[in-house]
Amino acid sequence: MYDIVIIGAGITGSFIAHNLSKYDCKVLVIDKNGDIADGASMANSAIVHAGYDPVEGTLKAKLNVRGNRMYPDICKELGTEYRECSAFVVATDDVESKVLDTLIERAESRDIPYSDLSGDRARELERNLSGNVIRALEFPTTGIIYPWQVAIALMEEAMLNGCELKLNEEVVAIDRQTDKYVIKTDCDIYEAKYVVNAAGVYADEIYSMVVPTQQNIRITAKRGEYYVLDEMKEPVVSRVIFPVPGPKGKGILVVPTLHGNILLGPNSELIPDKDGINTTAEALKLVKNGVSKTVDNIPFDKVIRTFAGLRPSGDTGDFIIEESKEAAGFINVACIESPGLASAPAIAEYVCDEVMKDKWCFTPKTEYTHRKPYTVMCMLDNERKNEIIAKHPEFGEIVCRCCNVSKGEIIDCIRRCAGAVTVKGVKKRVGPGMGRCQGGFCEPLVVDILAQELGIDPTEVLLDSKKSRMLVGKLDSRVTGE
Repeated sequence: MYDIVIIGAGITGSFIAHNLSKYDCKVLVIDKNGDIADGASMANSAIVHAGYDPVEGTLKAKLNVRGNRMYPDICKELGTEYRECSAFVVATDDVESKVLDTLIERAESRDIPYSDLSGDRARELERNLSGNVIRALEFPTTGIIYPWQVAIALMEEAMLNGCELKLNEEVVAIDRQTDKYVIKTDCDIYEAKYVVNAAGVYADEIYSMVVPTQQNIRITAKRGEYYVLDEMKEPVVSRVIFPVPGPKGKGILVVPTLHGNILLGPNSELIPDKDGINTTAEALKLVKNGVSKTVDNIPFDKVIRTFAGLRPSGDTGDFIIEESKEAAGFINVACIESPGLASAPAIAEYVCDEVMKDKWCFTPKTEYTHRKPYTVMCMLDNERKNEIIAKHPEFGEIVCRCCNVSKGEIIDCIRRCAGAVTVKGVKKRVGPGMGRCQGGFCEPLVVDILAQELGIDPTEVLLDSKKSRMLVGKLDSRVTGE
């Protein structure tokens, strides 16, 4: 029997697993997807918000501010990338300017640093800021990360310290018994004293398996669509550019990424399909028009990809993080929409130290194993590269030319705890396919490396899910002439 089963291996579930791995308890994480951070944590704006936006008195406000302050040290400890890039929230008329006054009040009450700038001064700092902008608030503690990179590192370290992970297993039933929960998946059955429900857009359905009549959690998928611009020597912006927030959220943004790309988006659309991650021409047109209101000279001829992500939108306006009143030991971590990413480390702390502080009393471990960060060859000087290649020649064999990723880096990310088992999994960990060609040249090589490392036939290699085989079969030798 497990002490705790966590349902959901997104950024929130991974942070909770990582926190618990520091204690002497038996933890299992289950996710229906084929990899860590494959849902909302994979497709979002990747911003660690400063914390000025959420309404006063909400969990969003409390945990966003706390999470923002936790991230730099956490990323340093994990060896993952973090950059405090700053942000502008910009107003284009007097009505929007009054909204900025409200944000100032919130920032001051939460001790969040800011600067109040004229439109002209803001344009001196961001040359492509629209001439329509009359005023801007700068929030310097806004950061950017790669959410999947952080989640994978958290889970890797948790597994090094005893946590177990089951992917491609969908929870189909939960039986609440007197002193335990029996969790049935489409593959196996597990028992646990406690359950943490961090299932994203499906958290309401998971809870209904335990309390069929529950009306506390109702989640609708909120789709956001994005453009990705190619890496440029002089990016369009160096800071995140927000419009003033509105009823649908923070608005359509222009966001720098850690590796020099620019994200444009998202829109905000409630949809009935909780797997509806398709893009639409209408929404992308809306994104294009929206960013043009705040930023000029956006090179849409540099678009290399579009994508969509889903956020779990509840009807309370706040996160729901609590032990169920109807089912003792069942903890809901639900409706974690924006600023969920920024709040994730504080959410895990809140679950472990406040929600369940009188329930589980696990002993801290006296020894703890930290993960070793990936070797990123393109970040090293020539002397260090040559040292590594002399010992491990595969680190000198470039597979991805766009992002300069070597075969050695790919092999390393497959062999680790929580290692890659799919093409997308490799992409998320070390980057082949992230660049201009989006995998056009390197994907066949990645398929071959995965097949060799996993001991499977290339036709069994998956892009991502169980239904996404990269190859459908082998050519008849009579056709190839072999």
